[in-house]
Amino acid sequence: MSILVGYVPTPEGEAALARGLEMAAALQQDVVVVNSPRRGSTVDAEMVDDEARERILGAARAAGVGATVEQPLHGSDIVDTFEGLVASTGASMVVIGLRRRSPVGKLVLGSDAQRLLLGLDVPVLAVKPTA
Repeated sequence: MSILVGYVPTPEGEAALARGLEMAAALQQDVVVVNSPRRGSTVDAEMVDDEARERILGAARAAGVGATVEQPLHGSDIVDTFEGLVASTGASMVVIGLRRRSPVGKLVLGSDAQRLLLGLDVPVLAVKPTA
C-alpha cells in the first residue's frame, strides 16, 4: 500500500508533501508523489525538475519513507488521473494541499481539489500551509 501526494511547488504542495511523508511514516507505507503537467503540457511552471525531484526524495529518505515521483500526463480531468494512480499503486489515501479562500471563493464550485475530495473512492486528506 502507498499514499499518493498531489504536489506542485507551492506552499500548498509543500504542506501536502510534509503531511504525506508524516502519514506514510506513521502508517509504514511508501509515498507516490504525483506532479502532473496540466492537460499534457510539456512546459509547465508546476512541473518539478531533477533538482526538486532529488529534494523530494531526500525528504522522504529523511522521514524513513520509500518514495517515487510520478509525472503522468492528464487531460481535462485530474480525477481520472488520480483514480488510475490509486488503482495502479494500491493507494490507501490521497493527500492534497488547499489554498486559503475567501468566504465568496468557498462558494465557487469546480476546483480540482473539490473534485478530488468528492470524486475519489479512498480517503482524501486536504491540508493548508501554515499561515
